Amino acid sequence: MAEPDYLEGDCEELIKPKKLLNPVKGSRNHQDLHRELMMNQKRGLAPQNKPELQKVLEKRKREQVLKAQREEQEAHTKRSDLEIELMKRQQKLEQLELDQQKDEEEQENTPEFVKMKSNLRRTKQEANGEELTT
Repeated sequence: MAEPDYLEGDCEELIKPKKLLNPVKGSRNHQDLHRELMMNQKRGLAPQNKPELQKVLEKRKREQVLKAQREEQEAHTKRSDLEIELMKRQQKLEQLELDQQKDEEEQENTPEFVKMKSNLRRTKQEANGEELTT
């Protein structure tokens, strides 16, 4: 690339171009921040543990979780009496089913002689009950 002829200095009439000042670098806040960062770097201190993008994403996630929790609480508080009764009945039925499943598992795990003993007791009690009624 050819050098411009006005750089030679023979034409004093022409205005020589100057480098433009960067207003950001010229600002006092920027200079203070840059000085602080340079001092921290010399000391070996990290200015921030997390990048700004990560902080923003974490803040958004926290806000979404809080919003979901608020909505869930509002949904619980706005339930009608009918819904509450239905929920109670459903919980009772689920509890009964769980109890039945536990009983069945216990019966499957018990030895055969224990089952026979309980059957004998039951038949004995039934026989005693019939004798009392006659």
